[in-house]
Amino acid sequence: MTSEDDVRPIEVQAGARPAPPVAAPTPDAGPGSQTAPAPAPASAPVPALVPAGGLEALRAEVASLGQRLDETNSLLRRVLAEVATTPSTHAIFVDVGYVYAAAGRLIVGTEDRKAFLVDAEALIEAFIEEARTIFRDSRLLRVYWYDGARQRVPTVEQRQIAELPDVKVRLGNLNAHNQQKGVDSLIRGDLESLARHRAISDAVLISGDEDLVSVVEAAQNYGTRVHLWGVQADYGKNQADPLLWEVDSQRTFDRAFCLPHITRRAARVAAAGVTGGPGPAAGQVGDEGPVPSRDDVRFVGARVAAQWLATRGRDNVADLLPGYPMLPGTIDQELLVEAEGMLQHSLRGHGDLRRVLRDGFWEHLQQQL
Repeated sequence: MTSEDDVRPIEVQAGARPAPPVAAPTPDAGPGSQTAPAPAPASAPVPALVPAGGLEALRAEVASLGQRLDETNSLLRRVLAEVATTPSTHAIFVDVGYVYAAAGRLIVGTEDRKAFLVDAEALIEAFIEEARTIFRDSRLLRVYWYDGARQRVPTVEQRQIAELPDVKVRLGNLNAHNQQKGVDSLIRGDLESLARHRAISDAVLISGDEDLVSVVEAAQNYGTRVHLWGVQADYGKNQADPLLWEVDSQRTFDRAFCLPHITRRAARVAAAGVTGGPGPAAGQVGDEGPVPSRDDVRFVGARVAAQWLATRGRDNVADLLPGYPMLPGTIDQELLVEAEGMLQHSLRGHGDLRRVLRDGFWEHLQQQL
C-alpha cells in the first residue's frame, strides 16, 4: 500500500513531450499479448470569432456599418430625386446647305442662293419655337448652324448669325463649285460628343444626307433620341431613305412654314429683261432709262458701304479688309443687289460699272476704318 506522501505530481519539463497514454490491460490478455492503444481525445471546440473588445466592440462595429449604409442610401435618394427633377435637354443641328437648297427650290424654284434672300434669324427662331412646342419639359442647349465658307472665313451674314443667343456657327469649306465640304464631319463630331457625355436627351437633326446615318446610330446607342426634320420637297424626296428609317421621329415643314423666311431677289427677276424676257413689274429693277454714269455708280458703292457700317457694325464690315480688293461671293452679290435697287437699273452685263461699284465701296471703307 502506498501512503499519501508517496503520491506526488509529475513535473513536466518545459519543451518535453508528454508520454502517450497507456492503455489499461484487458482481463483476458495473456503474458505475451499487446495492449490496444487508448482512443484519441476529442478535439477541443473552436472558439467563436469575437473581437478583442468582446461583444460590446462587435455591437459598436455593426452599428457603425449600419450608419454608413444609411448615409449611402440617403445620398442615393437625393441623387435620384435630383435626376427626377432635372429637365431634359435638346439641341438642334441645322445643315444650312440642305435647308437653303430645299426651301429655295420649294419657294423660288431654284437652289441657287443668289436667287433669294433668307431671314436666318427669323428661321432659327422658328426652329427653336417648334422644338419648344414638341419638347415641352426640355430646355434648349443651343442651335448648331452648319454652313460653308471660302477657306472657312465667315461672311458678314455668318458673323451676324454667330452673335445670336444660343446659336453656334460651325463652318465647313466651300469649294470652287459652291459645294460644302467637311460639314457632315462637323455634325457627326458634335452630335456624337454631346450624346456620349449625356449632355442632351434629344437631338433635332435638320438634314437629308445619308452619311449621317452612322452618327444617328451612335447617338442612339448612348441613349439619345434623334428626331429628323426636313423641308417639303417640291417632288419626290429630299432626304435619304436610310436616314428616315434610322431616326426616332420625323417632321416636315411645308411651304407655309418656309414662305415668311424666303424672299426672291428682285434683281434676279428683273434680269430676265437683259435676255429679252418680259419687262420688270412695278418696283423691280430693269434696264429702262439711260445707263448710270460711273460717278453715280461710285457714289452708290460708297453709300452702300456707309449703310453697312451703320447697320451691320464696324467690326463685321472691317473683317472684309484683309480680302481687298476681292469680296466674298455672297457679299459681292448683296452689294450688287442693293446698288441696283438704289440706281433703279440693272448692272448685269456691265462689268466695268460693277468694278466701279466695288471701287466706291472699298474707298469708303478704307476712309472710315
